[in-house]
Amino acid sequence: MTALKTVVALCGSTRTSSINRSLIETLAKMAKERFSVVFAPNLIEIPAFSPDFDTNSPPEAIIAFRKCLRSADGILICTPEYAMGVPGMLKNAIDWTVSSMEFSKKPTALITASSVGEKGHRSLLETLEVIEAKILPETQVLISFVKTKINPAGEITEAPTKLELERLLVVFDGLMRE
Repeated sequence: MTALKTVVALCGSTRTSSINRSLIETLAKMAKERFSVVFAPNLIEIPAFSPDFDTNSPPEAIIAFRKCLRSADGILICTPEYAMGVPGMLKNAIDWTVSSMEFSKKPTALITASSVGEKGHRSLLETLEVIEAKILPETQVLISFVKTKINPAGEITEAPTKLELERLLVVFDGLMRE
């Protein structure tokens, strides 16, 4: 039997009862035969990005964050859209990886689960492409009007959304095994 891969999950919402966090937990259960999912350090703990501190000795929180991403076989991002864009703490965390290249060639899945989400999804996808994340059309899903498709416990209540996420998990697992 092939060893389970490890996926680090980044939740773009810092809300404790976030539907995005619940969705990650649901996806971890759905994928438990394929890979294990661990959460990245809390984005609240990551300091504001500054090139002045992006040196050979960055803040401890950044060292831990980068190490977590480097150790993963893949990265799963599940995020809402805030004010038609990427949540600030998520973008800040990703900015800390530009010079150290943790996303470069790393299999990445992006799920934007929000009220609308199109602009935030597109913006984050552009960032991921610039930092060379290994992302495919099949490893990204936009779930608009998320509260009509996924309940607060993270249970997927709409069949087409469930199928889309199941397909994402299969393709994402294959991408990590290439």
